[in-house]
Amino acid sequence: MKNKTILGIILVPAFILLVPLVAMQITDEVNWDVRDFIIFWVLMTSAGFTYMLATKKTRNLAYRTAAGLAVATAFILVWINGAVGIIGSENNPANLIYGGVVAVGLIGAGIARFEPHGMVRALFATAIAQFLVPVMALITWKHDFAPGVLKVLGLNSVFAVLFIGSALLFRHAARTNEGAHKAL
Repeated sequence: MKNKTILGIILVPAFILLVPLVAMQITDEVNWDVRDFIIFWVLMTSAGFTYMLATKKTRNLAYRTAAGLAVATAFILVWINGAVGIIGSENNPANLIYGGVVAVGLIGAGIARFEPHGMVRALFATAIAQFLVPVMALITWKHDFAPGVLKVLGLNSVFAVLFIGSALLFRHAARTNEGAHKAL
C-alpha cells in the first residue's frame, strides 16, 4: 500500500501536467517552459509527501481534512505567488515574505510533531503570519501595490481564513481524539 501511495504522489502530478501541455498545443494563451513544468511537479509532489507524512499515523477524518486543507492552501499560496505574484508582479521582492508564512506552518508542524493540539496553534500562527504579510509589505513597499491594497488584503484574508479553517478542524480532531481515549 505504501509503495502505491508513493507512486501515486509521483505520477498524479505528471498526469495533471498533461493539461497545460495539451493546452499549449491548442492555444497561445498557455505558455509554459520546462522550468514551469518542473516547478509545478516539485510543488505537487512536495504537497503530496507533506500530506502523507502528516496523516500517516491517523485515520481521524477531521485531522486528515485539516491537514489536506493546510497543505492545499499552502500549495495554492506558493503557486499563485510564484506564477503571477500577489503584491505586484511575481518579481516584486515583497512577495518573498510569503515564504515566511509557509515556514511558520512547517516549523509549527515540526514543533507540534503533527499532534492535533499543536497543529491548532501552528495553523493559527500561520494565519496571523498571512495577515501580517500585506501589512509589512505596505509599510516597506507601499508604492508596489499594483493590484490595489484592498485586493491584496482581500486575497490574504481568503488564505488566512483557510488556515483558520484548518486550525479549527485540527481542534475538532483533538477533541475527537480525547473522547476516544476517555472511552478506552
